[in-house]
Amino acid sequence: MAGSTVSGIGSNIDTQAIVKSLVDAERVPKQTQINTQTLKATTTLSSIGKIQAALDAFRGALTTMSTGSSFTGLTGTSSDEKIATMTAGNGASTGSFKLVVSQLASASKLSTKTFAGGASSVVNSGTSPTTLTISQSGKKYDLSVPAGATLQQVRDSINSQFSTAGLSANILTDSTGSRLVLTSTTMGVGSDITLSGNSGVDVGATVVEVPKNAKYTIDGSIALESKTNTIEEAVSGVSIKLLAVSPKDATTGVQTPITIAVSTNTTVMKSGVKGFVDTYNALMKAISDETKVTIGEDGTPTAGTLTGDASMRTLTSSIRNELNAMSGNGTFKSLAQFGISTDSTTGLLTMDDKKWDKAITTNAADIGSIFNGETGLLKRLTTATDDYAKASTGTLAERSKSLTESLTELKKQQSTLDERMTLLQTSLSAKYNAMDSLVAKLRAQSDSIMTTLNALNNQKDD
Repeated sequence: MAGSTVSGIGSNIDTQAIVKSLVDAERVPKQTQINTQTLKATTTLSSIGKIQAALDAFRGALTTMSTGSSFTGLTGTSSDEKIATMTAGNGASTGSFKLVVSQLASASKLSTKTFAGGASSVVNSGTSPTTLTISQSGKKYDLSVPAGATLQQVRDSINSQFSTAGLSANILTDSTGSRLVLTSTTMGVGSDITLSGNSGVDVGATVVEVPKNAKYTIDGSIALESKTNTIEEAVSGVSIKLLAVSPKDATTGVQTPITIAVSTNTTVMKSGVKGFVDTYNALMKAISDETKVTIGEDGTPTAGTLTGDASMRTLTSSIRNELNAMSGNGTFKSLAQFGISTDSTTGLLTMDDKKWDKAITTNAADIGSIFNGETGLLKRLTTATDDYAKASTGTLAERSKSLTESLTELKKQQSTLDERMTLLQTSLSAKYNAMDSLVAKLRAQSDSIMTTLNALNNQKDD
């Protein structure tokens, strides 16, 4: 701390030590309070941050699980993945189907006239910009073609400006010159690409390929169509991706069907449940690490940063209540019936493999109903933790905000204390300097008087 140095030369008293002691005596109570509150706020903020991160990871995992097929245990297979592949999702059920693909969906493809000068051909020889309009499915995309623009520049502009709309352009070159070929990711009947405008690029354009719908049959039903090669919900809960047209039998000339099937896979189901167990345990361990009481080597207990914290107790209780609640519409309505139990010491979930293997053999479908749906465990756990996890208004976010504000206020208090102590030291130093100067003067006067008296006594002796 800055201040005057009091040496005590006049008084032979260590006035600097006295000033320091007085300042320290004034500072210590408030400084101790600030240090204690700062340490508590800092460690609490750190603990809240760790739990919030663990809760966010837990909720993210719940979302991923709810959109996958981990708890249905269903997998989709295709007898010929060169023709089609399939994925079983929520809502799917076991079964097999015969699929025949007679036509794949395709996109519109359009070619401009040939430019004899190749890709470097100037398509706008004027002095002002022109416009090339690309139309598809009722939408128009206007491209400004600047004066002196080449075919290559037009291609690059289309790709940079309209790629997000699914449009793309390429240049094909042969002995006669180059032409621009446009296509799109949009497929199906009615998605034809057309060109217009005053750029001249649109003049003489020809259709290379007419867009088509995919055509297929499932189990010999009437011909079905799709604007894309990915078919959703033709079979409930199943996504089918068409890759090629079904081959024809060499003898009959009839297209050969492939088999797509949905079947139960208990290995996938067990993996999904273990994933849930691991995610749950990670959150519970994060909470436990910040709330548990540890015993030192000397037997002395040490409380965690959030030991006894009411919000942590409520959060843990809310999660465990949902975990232990009965749900589902099958014979088995709890995880405990599948061998998933809570360790009484750690509070973490454990899986009894033997009990699981026995239960899943006859009750595999029950797992899906326990986890999935509006009243399933995944949804209920998400709802139970909503009030804690909201980004700005959740319980944890509000506490973090409050602790951050407290730390800011403590910094202000520290600054005020430092300033007040500096002023106090300066004031005390000035007072003790004045005292020391006065004592020095009094000593000088005393020495002068004693010198005079000694001189008078010496004269009398003579």
